[in-house]
Amino acid sequence: MRICDAVANYIMELLEESDGYAEIQRNELANLIGCVPSQINYVITSRFTPEQGYIVESRRGGGGYIKIIRKKISKSSAIMHIINSIGERIDNVTCKIMTQNLAERGIISFDSAKLILCAVSDRVYVSVPAEIRDSLRAALFKNLLLTQL
Repeated sequence: MRICDAVANYIMELLEESDGYAEIQRNELANLIGCVPSQINYVITSRFTPEQGYIVESRRGGGGYIKIIRKKISKSSAIMHIINSIGERIDNVTCKIMTQNLAERGIISFDSAKLILCAVSDRVYVSVPAEIRDSLRAALFKNLLLTQL
């Protein structure tokens, strides 16, 4: 397992145990997992974003901490938030992260997530000119999410 995955899994376990709230000290977590503190920052900024349904607060210094709160929102609000955050273009990796997050939070089923991931996969767009792939993917992804409302 990669270090980033280990950090993310640890934080997710904390969030599950404490009903969506975790407070960590970066250095302590880095020592526990066996990584450098900057890797903790990377995981938090890439996997615990507002678009993925999290609020992150931090305080620096000796007694510093990082608070991560999983927002509780309705299924339709979560899907509409994702749709509104997409914009005109989206890449495959971002679609994958958003879709997996929706499935992990129970907003969409894992079967629906699999279908969506197949439809937005880079393999589907091989014959589409490169300059319009991400625009087409964004339009399709938004429409697929709308079917989940």
